[in-house]
Amino acid sequence: MNDPPKILAVDDAPENLEILKVRLEARGYDVITAADGDEGLARARAENPDLVLLDVMMPKRDGLSVLEELKADATLRFVPVVLVTARADIRDVIAGLEAGADDYLTKPFEQAALVARVRSLLRIKALNDLAQEQARTLAEQAEKLAVVNASLEEKVAAQVAEIERIGRLRRFLPPQVAELVASSGGAMLESHRREITVVCCDLRGFTAFTESSAPEDVTTVLREYHQAVGELVFACEGTLERFAGDGVMVLFNDPLPCRDHAARGVRLALAMRDAMDELGEVWRQRGHAIGFGAAAALGFATLGEIGFEGRREYTAIGPVVSLAHRLCAAAKPGEVLIDQRLRTAAGPACEAEPVGELSLKGFRHPVPTFSAVGWREDRSSFP
Repeated sequence: MNDPPKILAVDDAPENLEILKVRLEARGYDVITAADGDEGLARARAENPDLVLLDVMMPKRDGLSVLEELKADATLRFVPVVLVTARADIRDVIAGLEAGADDYLTKPFEQAALVARVRSLLRIKALNDLAQEQARTLAEQAEKLAVVNASLEEKVAAQVAEIERIGRLRRFLPPQVAELVASSGGAMLESHRREITVVCCDLRGFTAFTESSAPEDVTTVLREYHQAVGELVFACEGTLERFAGDGVMVLFNDPLPCRDHAARGVRLALAMRDAMDELGEVWRQRGHAIGFGAAAALGFATLGEIGFEGRREYTAIGPVVSLAHRLCAAAKPGEVLIDQRLRTAAGPACEAEPVGELSLKGFRHPVPTFSAVGWREDRSSFP
């Protein structure tokens, strides 16, 4: 149950205080009294009343002085004040209303007028209290919302950064691998040494084709070529190190390790050869004489990010990379060349024919080389 409104009556005449107290308490109000201005200010600050009935003419401190103090107090400035005065003090009433009083009563009191003014001002006070409470609630909600928004902005910024990082990773990693690498906070991309399988491929006759063809035809051929080999790379979870014109380089066993990386490398090269046989037929029907060659090699390399702020790439550095590129350059159209180490690691499922020892640029000794021609195991799980 709510407490009754509290009314402070301030008057130096005891009989006036008694009249106010009796009439208002009969209406259910809680009435407290003060006999002068100083006591009235003290009780107002101590009791925080809902309404003040304030006599104008009082000793020590008059009502107008008390009114100024009340309106200057941040905790009391919205408390309604009714000035109580004799009819002859109308100038004081005007001065009081200009100073912030809400209404006035003249002596002797008319009960109906007294109650009506009290009810009216208490109703306004209740509405004002409600408005202030709502304002405080809105301010609190706004503060909480600001905190939530700040937190949300941080989360959104982090998510956007994560999306951008995954987007960059997807340029050379399969989507599922990119997400795993991103979730590691980039730790997988720090510089490290590891055994890898490198697959390289390019188009044969591409330079001559570009010299004699329209740029639109060259762009179409590259788009079809990249689409064909790119889908195969991602299907076998290889790391697409780069597209460089018609040259493509793919890594296995990094950044995510896989035990069968040698087999995956050979099978990818064979799958790309088969896909390019079909695509090459389409190109021949258009009048384009373009072939395809590929190679794969196995060895240790140093891997990690290179570049500068705003532009970074993930790459492998080591002799195995150079070996794969040199073998690719030596491969005939439709041929997949592999080195002896990869031939051994791939196992008996790899059908390969010896090519002999090739003298490759940058390598001091001839390199024993094989031509991978097929894969004996079931390939239904591989495109």
